Amino acid sequence: MTALSPAGFLRIGASDLEYRMIGPMPDDAPTLVMLHEGLGSAGLWGDFPDRLQAATGAGVFVYSRAGYGASSPVQLPRPLDYMHIEARETLPKLLETIGFRRGLLVGHSDGASIAAIYAGGVQDYRVRGVAMIAPHFIVEDISVASIAEIKKTYETTELKSKLARWHKDVDNAFYGWNAAWLDPKFRNWDICEYLAYIRVPVAILQGADDQYGTLRQVEIAEEECYCPVDVTIIPGAGHSPHREAPEATLHAISDFAGRILYTHEGSQGRAA
Repeated sequence: MTALSPAGFLRIGASDLEYRMIGPMPDDAPTLVMLHEGLGSAGLWGDFPDRLQAATGAGVFVYSRAGYGASSPVQLPRPLDYMHIEARETLPKLLETIGFRRGLLVGHSDGASIAAIYAGGVQDYRVRGVAMIAPHFIVEDISVASIAEIKKTYETTELKSKLARWHKDVDNAFYGWNAAWLDPKFRNWDICEYLAYIRVPVAILQGADDQYGTLRQVEIAEEECYCPVDVTIIPGAGHSPHREAPEATLHAISDFAGRILYTHEGSQGRAA
């Protein structure tokens, strides 16, 4: 286990990953490990991790995967199984390094898919539940269309300069994600098989107006999972409900965390 400062870098494999640790350390309380979206980073979560920590009493660990934020860049093009690699190779090393003992995975978009692969593929007893915001289990037409459109936006508007605030190498971040999703072979990407092997409760939050996925993603989880699945559809929100409807999103995740992490630990569980 590495002694964690409030912020810094962790050496995981060949990459230096930036991180923030908010609230109690993994030795002292459950930990929520947050996995960002395909264009996200530790910083792009904004104050949502801090608010989640305050609402749950758990520690909250956020980090930027390689290729994002201030973390080390990756070689492009990314392999099309990059989310499997992240879940099966990088995330186990990260959890071991931070001394993860018990808690939840909280993922958004790509991060939610990575969390599903990990929960179904690794069977880590320390993970007590998984909260997925706008997850992808299959590739839909709406996903490809929106990702093709954002490529045009990135190359013709100020979007690149806006994203550059959050990524040291913005092209590495953008094209590492965008090119993989637009590769014709990626249309066969499918992680449904992992859902049947998740043995802990799952919460899924989906914006009613998500431009990157339909409610088919939620239906797949309900069809494939044998574990309990809580579904929250958030009116008026798109692909990023934690930014577009933060109160509703915060309430849903903190309620899920409270029920999963503390119910069986008694009244002193929040400090345990």
